[in-house]
Amino acid sequence: MATTVDFDHQGYRYISHHFFFTVLVALLCLSPSVRSQLSDNFYAQSCPNVLKVVRQQVINALKNEMRMGASLLRLHFHDCFVNGCDGSILLDGSDSEKLAAPNRNSARGFEVVDAIKSAVESACSGTVSCADILAIAARDSVVLSGGPSWKVLLGRRDGLVANQTGANSGLPSPFDPINTIINKFSDVGLNTTDVVSLSGAHTIGLARCTLFSNRLFNFSSTSSTDPTLDASMAADLQALCQNGDGNTTTALDRNSTDAFDNHYYNNLLNQKGLLSSDQGLFSSDDGIAATKSLVEAYSNSSSQFFLDFVNSMIKMGNISPLTGSAGEIRSNCRVANLNTYSNVGPYYV
Repeated sequence: MATTVDFDHQGYRYISHHFFFTVLVALLCLSPSVRSQLSDNFYAQSCPNVLKVVRQQVINALKNEMRMGASLLRLHFHDCFVNGCDGSILLDGSDSEKLAAPNRNSARGFEVVDAIKSAVESACSGTVSCADILAIAARDSVVLSGGPSWKVLLGRRDGLVANQTGANSGLPSPFDPINTIINKFSDVGLNTTDVVSLSGAHTIGLARCTLFSNRLFNFSSTSSTDPTLDASMAADLQALCQNGDGNTTTALDRNSTDAFDNHYYNNLLNQKGLLSSDQGLFSSDDGIAATKSLVEAYSNSSSQFFLDFVNSMIKMGNISPLTGSAGEIRSNCRVANLNTYSNVGPYYV
């Protein structure tokens, strides 16, 4: 099925209606266990305008900085991989996941989440969890960047504790071999298709030199640069990063920085993946065995990429959610509510 990207009156990209049928099929194919824990109409009575409120705040954020879409999407990803999708990445404190190596000086968008939470609280106080806000904002970030839409399953509650150790050990790293990344996904119930489709989130956003400069200088005893990196691109990146400022950024998806599309996979076929974990999906020995065929499939079909991405996002959003009476609804996404510490349960202290 062909997919086209149009623009609304505000200049934001969206997917034409003929793609929505494909996404509906994806939703119908979800396992009963996923559908039963969370619901796409969870706030229909308690906060009926929550989706509109969140969408407007995400629009405001992307108007100010288009990169923020990638940052909000990444927050949801990094939240779900640690303690499950419980908003733990948003907590401040000495054991904050924000201070873990994969997030320090990297995870961003917390002020935007604060603004969304404030707007949601004004609409319906004490009702919508920070974990659900992350899930909705991630979906909206994809849509407003030109990607597919889907019905976000809701009903998560917020955890009370962060897990810095878990973030350090469990989050996939751009330096990890593909098999290590596959294993980390498997640890949270995701498979190899999820690895490749969710890696496609790198079709938007930026990365710092510190995350890929290992491919540019003194790569090995036989090559100064990574041989799986296009020579012209390597030269450009060397010029960008040679001053030693590891915080200098460049596009994750070269020549398609802000558009959520399948261009990322085309780059991998041409040895233009920025991170070693990106290019490894196509060029490494592990990748050739496990992921290369999916990279090729997605490069040939944006519809297949979008369909698998939607399925994988919904699966990821269902990693160990706190529901029912577990957890809480934080009034401030950065701190647990003071009056909940006397409760009993696995996520209470």
